[in-house]
Amino acid sequence: MQKIILPERPHWRDHAREVGFTFADMHGEPYWDETSAYEFSLDQIEQDLEDPATELHGLCREAVAEIVASEELMDRLAIPEAHRDLIAASWRDGDPEIYGRFDFAYDGQSPAKLLEYNADTPTSLYESAAFQWQWLEDQLAAGVLPEGTDQFNGLHEALVARFGEVFAPGSDLHFTAAAGNPEDYGTVEAMGWAAREAGLGAHYCDLDKIGISAEGHFVDDEDRRIGVLFKLYPWEDLLRDDYAADIMGSGCLFLEPAWKALLSNKGLLPVLWQMFEGHPNLLPAFFEADVAEAEAGRGPQAEAFARAAAQLEAGHVLKPILSREGASVSIHRGGEVIEASQNTDYAEQPRVLQAYAPLPEFDGFRPVVGAWIVGQSCAGIGLREDRSRITQDLSRFKPHFITA
Repeated sequence: MQKIILPERPHWRDHAREVGFTFADMHGEPYWDETSAYEFSLDQIEQDLEDPATELHGLCREAVAEIVASEELMDRLAIPEAHRDLIAASWRDGDPEIYGRFDFAYDGQSPAKLLEYNADTPTSLYESAAFQWQWLEDQLAAGVLPEGTDQFNGLHEALVARFGEVFAPGSDLHFTAAAGNPEDYGTVEAMGWAAREAGLGAHYCDLDKIGISAEGHFVDDEDRRIGVLFKLYPWEDLLRDDYAADIMGSGCLFLEPAWKALLSNKGLLPVLWQMFEGHPNLLPAFFEADVAEAEAGRGPQAEAFARAAAQLEAGHVLKPILSREGASVSIHRGGEVIEASQNTDYAEQPRVLQAYAPLPEFDGFRPVVGAWIVGQSCAGIGLREDRSRITQDLSRFKPHFITA
């Protein structure tokens, strides 16, 4: 794994405007950055990222089965009691999943370490699936990259195949996101593009224009019934929304399904560690509420905590169970806070404590590898980097390539 300085494509901004990639720059800063790219070997991709991501997703599904059977774990993950049956039924009925994204700390040498699972509403899909692939093709054509250079990116094709597996040809799907957010719309449109290519109908409606009919069905802004809805609106918010009580009887299939609320929750991390302690791609993690008792040698986590004590003392991260884009996250070492997010929007949430896996540093930037799951397999990666140790909303997206 290396960071390689490369010339930018002369007219990439013109192309970005043509294809609607309007958030290539945000708030006066570059979001898409192709002044350099990350180079991987095929073994690093296949053995260190692709296979572990696919395996971890299987472990996450085992964790869902554990959580839905446990009122205690539902409490720990702050799942509203009124909607636990909805989540359990979604899992029991096999409501289909489409996609998710693991965030890994990976330096090209040691095993990738899971930082979190964006399993419900992961963004950066368009730039991962389409714009970085176009970058590869353009740089190959220009001779910037040698012939035979590849990219781990079967995302669009995998999404098309997944939609085709789940839905009969001609099925109508609705897609929604908050109005006025170009990045969210880019993700939704990337999903809609794949659905249309799979032979499905794909209708977009702004989130705030969705309503409820007299019969209790969700309807769009043209009063059409919504039978399947892909929503870029997280379950932790939806379950606390006024419409939450209408979901169960609406006859609407949600994508991602309600059981994904258990995987996009940072409470998943200690559950995974309890179930699969010592897994090479997991970091020791505990619910903060258990730490004082475990440090004193009491409680069910005491022995596991003792085994991880040295690693946690060397560095750990406190994360709210519900937070996004690094908000309210802090990194601790030797009893001191070495970095903390300036965004404290989630400071009141219960927290988990996770061992700190430092991100590698290249030219002052620290990359996180996003490994995309489509269905139940890893289908590609995208990278974001930041000068901060905490990856945030304006972290830069970087293309990648594979050399033989």
